[in-house]
Amino acid sequence: MTDSPETSDQPLGTRGGNRSLRPTSKRFLDFVTSGWGPRTDLGVTRSPAADFAAARRARLSARFPGARLVVPAGTPAVRSNDTDFRFRPHAAFAHLTGLGMEQEPQAVLVLHPVEDGAGDGGSGHHAVLYLNPPAGRDTEEFFADSAHGEFWVGARPALADIEVLTGITAEHLDGLRDALAKDAGADGVAILLLAGVDEAVDEVVAQIRADEAAGRSDERLAEALSELRLVKDEHELAQLQLAVDTTIEGFAKVVRALPAATAHRRGERVVEGTFLGHARQEGNDVGYHTIAAAGEHATTLHWTDNDGAVRDGELLLLDAGVEADSLYTADVTRTLPVNGTYTDAQRKVYQVVLDAADAAIAAIRPGIRFRDVHAAAMAVIADRVAAWGLLPVSAAESLDPDAQLHRRWMVHGTSHHLGLDVHDCAQARAEMYLDGVLEPGMVFTVEPGLYFKSDDLLVPEELRGIGVRIEDDVVVTEDGCRLLTGALARTPDDVEAWMAALRER
Repeated sequence: MTDSPETSDQPLGTRGGNRSLRPTSKRFLDFVTSGWGPRTDLGVTRSPAADFAAARRARLSARFPGARLVVPAGTPAVRSNDTDFRFRPHAAFAHLTGLGMEQEPQAVLVLHPVEDGAGDGGSGHHAVLYLNPPAGRDTEEFFADSAHGEFWVGARPALADIEVLTGITAEHLDGLRDALAKDAGADGVAILLLAGVDEAVDEVVAQIRADEAAGRSDERLAEALSELRLVKDEHELAQLQLAVDTTIEGFAKVVRALPAATAHRRGERVVEGTFLGHARQEGNDVGYHTIAAAGEHATTLHWTDNDGAVRDGELLLLDAGVEADSLYTADVTRTLPVNGTYTDAQRKVYQVVLDAADAAIAAIRPGIRFRDVHAAAMAVIADRVAAWGLLPVSAAESLDPDAQLHRRWMVHGTSHHLGLDVHDCAQARAEMYLDGVLEPGMVFTVEPGLYFKSDDLLVPEELRGIGVRIEDDVVVTEDGCRLLTGALARTPDDVEAWMAALRER
C-alpha cells in the first residue's frame, strides 16, 4: 500500500462509517420501514425501588429549596475507537430513579422547584426524566442508529413505560434545554448540576446560567448526593444482601475451579473468568475489577492483571464482588490455600488478620466514629508485628500518629462505605465520612490485611511472599452490626472444611 499525497475532504468524525455497506436507496427505506406488526408489550410494572427512590428525592429536595437540580445518567465510555464499554448509569441517577443495569444512557433527571409542598409527595420539587424514546419504525433511526435503533439494541421502553416503571414523569430529551432555561438566569432559578457526567448536559447548563459561583453550588449537590447514600434504606439493604449472597456462590465456583486454575499457565485468569461468568449469569456484572492474586501477587494490593500461575502450596487472595441488576455491589475478600490446607506460616499470618477483623467488627455500634473501626484493627496489627520483633519500637509507640511503622505491612484503610459504588459516598464531607458517627443502616467493609513482599528483608524468610486480606461487608444495627457476609467461612479451620466439602461434590 502506498501513501496518497492528497488529503480527503471527508471529516475524520465520519470515517468510521466507511466500513458500512448499509443500503441507502429510497426503495430500501420504504421497504424496511413497512410491514411491521404492533410492538410487543414489554410488560412493564412499577419497580420495587420506585417508592424508596421517591423518598430519596424528597430528602434531596429538602436540602435545596427553590433550586433546579440536574442529575444525568451519563453516556457510554469509549473503550477503543468506536466501541464502548457496557453502559452503567451514574450511581446518583440510579439511586434517585431506581433504574439499574444499562438504563438509560443520555437520560437526565431534573428536579424542578415548585411552590413548597406542591411537589411530588408534598415536597418542593417535581421530578421529570428526560430521555430518548424508542425510534418510530417509519424512521431511519429504527434500523440505522447503533446507539438507539431497535435493530441494534432491541426494543426499548416508551416514555409511558418509564413512567410506570419509575413513577416519574417522562419527557423527550429534546425538551431538556428549554426546561432547564425556564426562569433561569442571573436573577432566576439557580441550576445545580451533577457535573462531569455528561459533557452535553454540562455545555447546555453552562450556556444557560451566568452565575460565576455555580461551580461551588454544583459541588454542594455532588456532596449531598453522596451523603444521601450514607444510610441505606430497606430496599438497599435487601439488594446488598442479594449481591453478597450471589458473591458467596461465585466464591464457591472458584474453589471448584482451582484444579483447572493450577493446570493452566495463567491460572489467575481462570479464577477471574470463573467469577466473571458467574457475575454476568446471576447479576449485572462484577462491581469492580476482580483481584485474583496468587502467591507473591497477593502482596500487591490492587493486582488486577491476573495473568499469573496458581500453584499448589500457595495462597490465592480473591477480592471480588457481584453487582446486582440494581447496581448494588458486594465487596468480599478471602485468602484461600490453593490446595485446601494452610501451611503453618500461612495460618500464622491469617490468624492475625482475622483477629484484627474481629476486633474491628466488635467495635462497631451506633455512636462511635467511622475512624474508630480502623483504630481497633490497627491496635491488633501493631501488637502482633511488634510481638514478632518486626518493629524497632513498641506497639504503643508505633500507634502514635507520628509513627505508624506497623503500616508498612498494611498501608490501606480498614473500611469504606459500600453501596451503588464499591467505594460509595466518595464525595461526602470528611466530617460525615471519616469523622462521621455511625448510624443504623450504614454499610461498609471491614478488610484488614498483612502483606509481606518476597524481598522484604525486615520479616522472617518464612513469611516473605505471603499476603492475606479478609474482607467482610457489615451493616450497622441498633446495638452493634450484622455481617452481610456471615455465611462465608472466615476462620482457617472453617475455610479448609468449606473448601473440602465443595471439592467432594
